Amino acid sequence: MPILLPPVPTVRHLSRTLFLATLGIYSTGTALAASEHFNPAASKAEHLRTTPRVAPSGSPGPGPSFANRTAGTRADGSVSGRVVDGQGQGLPGATVVVEGTTLGSTTAVDGTFSIAHVPAGPHVLVISSVGFTTVRQEVTSVDGQSASVNVKLAENATALNEAVVVGYGTARRQDVTGSIATVTAKDFVQGQVTSPEQLIQGKLAGVQITTGGGDPGALSTIRIRGGSSLNASNDPLIVIDGVPVDNQGINGAGSPLSLVNPVDIATFTVLKDASATAIYGSRASNGVIIITTKKGADGEKMRVNVNSQLSRARNYGKVNVLDADAYRALTNQTIAAGTIPATNAQYLGTANTDWQDAIYRTAWTSDNSVSLTGSAKHVPYRVSLGALDQNGTLLTSNLKRNSASIGLTPRLFDNHLRIDVNVKGTQADYRFADQGAIGGAVRYNPTQPIYSSNDKFNGYYELLNGAIPNPLTDRNPVALLNDKRDRSTVLRSIGNVQFDYQVHFLPELHANLNLGYDVSRSNGTVTIPAASSIAFSTQGQDNSYHQGKNNKLLEAYLNYSKQVGDHHLEALAGYSYQDFYTYSPYRPAYKADGTLLYPDNPPQNPFKTQYTLISFYGRLNYNYKERYLLTGTFRADGSSHFSPDNRWGKFPAASVAWRINKESFLVDSHVVSDLKLRASYGITGQQDITSVAGDYPYQGNYTIGARLCGSCLGRTPFTRCGRPLTTPT
Repeated sequence: MPILLPPVPTVRHLSRTLFLATLGIYSTGTALAASEHFNPAASKAEHLRTTPRVAPSGSPGPGPSFANRTAGTRADGSVSGRVVDGQGQGLPGATVVVEGTTLGSTTAVDGTFSIAHVPAGPHVLVISSVGFTTVRQEVTSVDGQSASVNVKLAENATALNEAVVVGYGTARRQDVTGSIATVTAKDFVQGQVTSPEQLIQGKLAGVQITTGGGDPGALSTIRIRGGSSLNASNDPLIVIDGVPVDNQGINGAGSPLSLVNPVDIATFTVLKDASATAIYGSRASNGVIIITTKKGADGEKMRVNVNSQLSRARNYGKVNVLDADAYRALTNQTIAAGTIPATNAQYLGTANTDWQDAIYRTAWTSDNSVSLTGSAKHVPYRVSLGALDQNGTLLTSNLKRNSASIGLTPRLFDNHLRIDVNVKGTQADYRFADQGAIGGAVRYNPTQPIYSSNDKFNGYYELLNGAIPNPLTDRNPVALLNDKRDRSTVLRSIGNVQFDYQVHFLPELHANLNLGYDVSRSNGTVTIPAASSIAFSTQGQDNSYHQGKNNKLLEAYLNYSKQVGDHHLEALAGYSYQDFYTYSPYRPAYKADGTLLYPDNPPQNPFKTQYTLISFYGRLNYNYKERYLLTGTFRADGSSHFSPDNRWGKFPAASVAWRINKESFLVDSHVVSDLKLRASYGITGQQDITSVAGDYPYQGNYTIGARLCGSCLGRTPFTRCGRPLTTPT
């Protein structure tokens, strides 16, 4: 079975990709590497292009119903061929659909495709791909034979991302009046990508993504057109397959997005201005990022895609400091000059230690994934598994992530009911390195060795003040990394089931119901042995923590779309309920031997908090002659973050656009392909204040004090510092 090895990418300073293999297995017997850069069913946007309209009453239907097909109706022929671009190169990821049916496929990496069970007789193939002009090709299927078709697609820049995902639905890009940008899989950043936001780093104007550091799974800062708040969160709202996720993350994890496997993502859509984001109301002031994952296509033969990547990372440079010889010479010179006391000579050793070299390493990362994509009895599916093992360049830092995802997109009742089922699960094991070692390595005495000549302090050298480590100096940087074991295990699952029903007696009306969840659990420990110098005063450390989060979602909306002559009207109205619950039990601090570190402190209550967001929203789109566009949105949000007197906020927005290229004086222009003038206004809000004010800032908080801190309430005497307090008479 052949394996396709693409050229090794060019060497980069921080990461070098050494091996990348893609293996494609097809049930038709053809073994070819299949690209996952483009998935025809990755979003409802693609569904608009590939799903035929329901035939009006009295006309021939779109093909056999789901029930009839599964009952034994059989197609006798097949259609295969190759799709190429203008240069004759195979075009991967192109969509090939038999018009009037739900049969279709996507092309492999060399542009080949095959569609089985095509009814005998004449048909029309609709071949499309992002950035290319759609082609309609006639073909005749013959019983027991395979018809061959070769198609060339011409580039069409104006058709790029013709349909885009917007809040609660999709729209043609030419009809969008707000500021929206989309990046698809074929344009993602290549190389070693651990967290999804790295896929679009540097790809979008107005979107800044700054990595928090070189730690595996480190938290990235995402800003869309800058920040909007001085105190509250400036992070954008992130929606994954229709589920808005909690930006607060969970204890024991870096970035909350690092718990999603980037290989499963098909598109990123970024809503930037107030007109585009106002449909999300009180969570939209920092922009919105909509992530759509990959899915299967109806009629597609099963294909197996295996990706394996091995990469190496090293630090690009280090801080320029004195080596041991220069340090000794400078110390002796300053002593001779009388600048520092002569007793400082006792701190000079005979070793030559580069402490930065001692704490850094060459880090290797392996990233493996396998996915099965296809259609079983006209139920499109995609199943994937992933395994990541990433070492950081700082000693002991590591991330191991195992992920799985399942996506099902069946269509029932002659395509009137579309069901999207998405389930994603991740287990991540973190080993966090103490970042204090980085500064310590820059400052630490280079004339001293890493290890001492005895077993004290686990064998690591330490500068002493008598018999104990000097509290005024840095701890041994290598000991700080190796003696401290900061570990966590995080489990997270995000999923939803979405029903989109096109009403039989009113095909212009769609009813949509979305039920989702986002559940996380984390368990972590921080242990330091009693013999270690880094926790010498507390005789070691043995602490643990746990946190659980349960987030629930219920959304329902109606969408009506009607074309009357030159007028197109689309109206949407919906309701949303989302609940966020967080729980953390109280766990006291312990010494390494298991005794309480602070035995006089009373036990605290477990931490529990919950807040709810209820919303009503609507949108109206009007299009006249494909030239003049108007969009109006409104959302009312009620958040339990705020007091009942100030709980509801209203967020209106309006935008207009004029497609100048559709005017008579430009319609035949070969110079201007698309020209649009937009104007928008909107109001958005920010209710994500948990990090600065808690979930209920309008209510007072009561905390249990230490045993030796007391006060007098009523006539009950309390003990303070061992003495009774009496009440005045």
